[in-house]
Amino acid sequence: MRGADGAQPQGSFGDAVYQRLLKERIIWLGSAVEDENANAICAQMLLLAAEDPDRDIYLYINSPGGSVTGGMAIYDTMQYVKPDVVTVAMGLAASMGQFLLTAGAPGKRFITPHTRVLMHQPSGGAGGSATDIRINAELILKMKRELAEITAERTGKSVEQILADSDRDHWFSAQEAVDYGFADKIVSTPQEIGHRANDAQNGEN
Repeated sequence: MRGADGAQPQGSFGDAVYQRLLKERIIWLGSAVEDENANAICAQMLLLAAEDPDRDIYLYINSPGGSVTGGMAIYDTMQYVKPDVVTVAMGLAASMGQFLLTAGAPGKRFITPHTRVLMHQPSGGAGGSATDIRINAELILKMKRELAEITAERTGKSVEQILADSDRDHWFSAQEAVDYGFADKIVSTPQEIGHRANDAQNGEN
């Protein structure tokens, strides 16, 4: 199987790690968001939801961001599946990584102590004819507004504040990310997330 980074893990050890994580209902996003790994993550969520629609799915994030369309596919799948999707940021949650962290189930968005979060506006290339450039610019503005509206809903901030704060690169420490509303709690151990506790309640080893 492929890992959520879209690459085939080298050797049986890598393959076994990803299979073991999936058995624990853990999906790992450890690279930039691209179409290939977005498809893999969406497929894994659908699989886990079909296997057990009542148990949480855990999305771990260490990502510099990436494709808006790929990220929105993941976001829509998170809302589509019945299980809550718990998000855990580790290391870096930048751009689309920040957006996916914030998109986790309310009260179940976690961040580790030394993680850094980056919020900024979407960007895109501006090539081709003048008409193509204008169309591309209009699309970026629409995506910027859409992302801001969702982020505002998830953080409790106004759309205007999100647009203002994301106009330039805006970095957050873990505590600042919690204060802003990107995450709900800083965690240092799996027990604080409740994964093992939930499994125990379900009678699993």
